[in-house]
Amino acid sequence: QVQLVESGGGLVQAGASLRLSCVASGRTFSTYGMGWFRQAPGKEREFVAAISWSGDSTYYADSVKGRFTISRDNAKNNVYLQMNSLKPEDTAVYYCAATPGVVTRGPHSYDYWGQGTQVTVSS
Repeated sequence: QVQLVESGGGLVQAGASLRLSCVASGRTFSTYGMGWFRQAPGKEREFVAAISWSGDSTYYADSVKGRFTISRDNAKNNVYLQMNSLKPEDTAVYYCAATPGVVTRGPHSYDYWGQGTQVTVSS
């Protein structure tokens, strides 16, 4: 069982930066692939970024590539999402998720989810 808690969301202006954090409970965090997803009102949950258990492999949605960076610190049971050059279309609730298998872009591959943190970007 893995419990995930996100933090770091907020209200910012376009062009600003935010860093989201997700802390995981449990001693097996380092064996889980981690992903970040987001969901805007009236839209489906969409893939943002993912990182392998070792941190050696990262994946990004085209819409955030070059602006967002995913990273992890297995010693601290944390995964991060550094978001730069934020745009109003990045406004959503951001969720971190964990999978014991290979990370994918599909939310159904992830077994554990946090409660989400709101990111609002004003124009």
